Amino acid sequence: MTLEVGQPAPDFTLPTDGGGTLSLKDLRGRKVVLYFYPKDDTSGCTAQACAFRDAKADFDAIDAVIVGISKDSVRRHDNFKRKYELPFTLGSDEEGEVCAAYGTWVEKSMYGRKYMGIERSTFLIDEEGILRQIWRKVKVPGHVEAVLAAAQAL
Repeated sequence: MTLEVGQPAPDFTLPTDGGGTLSLKDLRGRKVVLYFYPKDDTSGCTAQACAFRDAKADFDAIDAVIVGISKDSVRRHDNFKRKYELPFTLGSDEEGEVCAAYGTWVEKSMYGRKYMGIERSTFLIDEEGILRQIWRKVKVPGHVEAVLAAAQAL
């Protein structure tokens, strides 16, 4: 199943950094920026996380919540958050069920080798839980600004 703009965002419950739990349904009434990234503490993922960190006040001003999801463990998320002072929630999808629901677990290729991994993707979800914008195969430079502009337009 491919997700499309206008559909309800698939609900989920995941363990998070700090020993917490996050359910998408608990964020109803707020805009949600849900971003999937391949791995904590790698160059592209760190740049993306830090860009969201640096823009958090702008997202707060429009009552938008930022949530990052990868297959890293809660412990790795805790270390990543601490190292880069990330002020938003990181969900741990170690089983890959949420990645599968959002279509971000895909075949990738590097240096001619094929493997399965998370496709860097972002989903903008409105206050009612409806998908309003989807970015796939995200390139980090300028992405956070594009997401912020779309969220401000909701």
